[in-house]
Amino acid sequence: MKTCTFCCMSLAIILLVTNIINMTVSERHIPTTLDGPFEPATRRFDSSLRRGSDDLPMTHPRLRMNVSLNFPEQIALAVSSSTSMWISWVTGNAQIGLNVTPLDPASVRSEVWYGKKSGKYTSVGKGDSLVYSQLYPFEGLLNYTSGIIHHVKLEGLEPGTRYYYKCGDSSIQAMSQESTFETFQTPSPKNYPTRIALIGDLGLTSNSTTTIDHLTNNDPSMILMIGDLTYANQYRTTGGKGASCFSCAFPDAPIRESYQPRWDGWGRFMEPLTSKIPMMVIEGNHEIEPQADGITFKSYLSRFAVPAKESGSKSNFYYSFDAEGIHFIMLGSYVDYNSTGAQFSWLKQDLQSVNRSVTPWLVATMHAPWYNSYASHYQEFECMRSEMEALLYQYKVDIVFNGHVHAYERMNRVYNYTLDRCGPIYITVGDGGNIEKVDVDHADEPGKCPLAGDNTPEFGGVCHSNFSSGPAKGNFCWNKQPEWSAFRESSFGHGILEVVNSTYALWTWHRNQDSYKENAVGDQIYIVRQPELCLNDSEVLLLQNSQQSLHTIHLFSLLLPFISLMISLSLYHN
Repeated sequence: MKTCTFCCMSLAIILLVTNIINMTVSERHIPTTLDGPFEPATRRFDSSLRRGSDDLPMTHPRLRMNVSLNFPEQIALAVSSSTSMWISWVTGNAQIGLNVTPLDPASVRSEVWYGKKSGKYTSVGKGDSLVYSQLYPFEGLLNYTSGIIHHVKLEGLEPGTRYYYKCGDSSIQAMSQESTFETFQTPSPKNYPTRIALIGDLGLTSNSTTTIDHLTNNDPSMILMIGDLTYANQYRTTGGKGASCFSCAFPDAPIRESYQPRWDGWGRFMEPLTSKIPMMVIEGNHEIEPQADGITFKSYLSRFAVPAKESGSKSNFYYSFDAEGIHFIMLGSYVDYNSTGAQFSWLKQDLQSVNRSVTPWLVATMHAPWYNSYASHYQEFECMRSEMEALLYQYKVDIVFNGHVHAYERMNRVYNYTLDRCGPIYITVGDGGNIEKVDVDHADEPGKCPLAGDNTPEFGGVCHSNFSSGPAKGNFCWNKQPEWSAFRESSFGHGILEVVNSTYALWTWHRNQDSYKENAVGDQIYIVRQPELCLNDSEVLLLQNSQQSLHTIHLFSLLLPFISLMISLSLYHN
């Protein structure tokens, strides 16, 4: 009886432990794209949350100027290559008002002192400086001229190495505090950055603060900022609430004023991160910032150093770079993207030059999404998709990241609105926390489908059309969540990409409301590359020839002992 009781208790304990193990395994299971395509899923907006928050005032401690005279501030890094790094910063006081006088860029040197040990700087890098102005010759609008913006490219660095540096002007003893950065390792299928953060449409609100604090806790090794950085062009109305109706307050101003001090506040806001890890940017529509004489994108082009020349691009609006085993392509949604234009020609050449045996992962970003099931910006960039999508598909781009829509959405693999196992995974992360609030309406919901004349892009043509095939054939909008939309949620947050090897990459989307929960995530999936399933005719022929060659070699290796024996017997007989 005791034996039976002991056996029963042992069996019960074994079953309990087994259940606990099974529960743990099931809780830890992370789906992969091999499990897809997934049934479309939507996590509805949490009505207990606010859709947005107010802009931080310019007096906020994270936006105030905390240096004096010509000391550097707004320090930011950008990748050039595994052996070179851009370092940018600002000195001097910006001016805003009716009458502004630009500073002299030559009045302050652009120097970076750096070395491999703290306090021991064995090298000095020198660069260029500039100022820019944002001018509005209309009554009531404020002109602006920037501080001195410095860009220094450090070259001849060692890959995978930590450096200590100070920047500024040593001749007037105006150098920054010491900071550090680490170069990426040489591009290789065995080397990958630890964590890459992705943010779109960030702004400078309380929600933006939560996003950046949450991202900082996730300890990224690089940031990709996918357009719409500061929302400086919204501050005098939606943000700063200086004029609830801009056109009413300034009827003689044909363009909206962009309040440029927000750029300086944003640079200070980001400096704790960007002075230590590189931030790669691409322009969004809020960076257009037109001036009266037709000049656009002046702040974006002046403030950020990007590896355009290094990647063969003649424009800072589009470029590419390697981060170890990943090749990143940064595309411009607001410059010519037609197949007859310079960007398309550059993109084709860049894709042709990618060596997938060195950088297996190919990731593209552009601000405006091509796949989007939200009512906001629905089919807005169909023209760009129709021009460029086939090229990305042909060269087997693995992932495409977008912003613009202020919500989160991850697609199934798709090409030309059709589920396709060889198509990229498109992911929208335009939910950084901007003043325009989170988007909650879906185009497939009753009464939410935009009119064909809505969602006109600020650049490029309009190519809206009804679907020509599939479940939504003949309709402008689906009547349910589209099959290419795997998961969507209206929430602020950011994403982290962790490439494990040449086949697997872990994608995690972190919701802001989860920032205080241990290990809580909003969406997580392993993106799996399967290039062998998506070969074109020439690649199939090459593979077949290779396999035939391998078969011949294998057959020869089997016959080699027999051939050797025959030769030996022949020699012995002779």
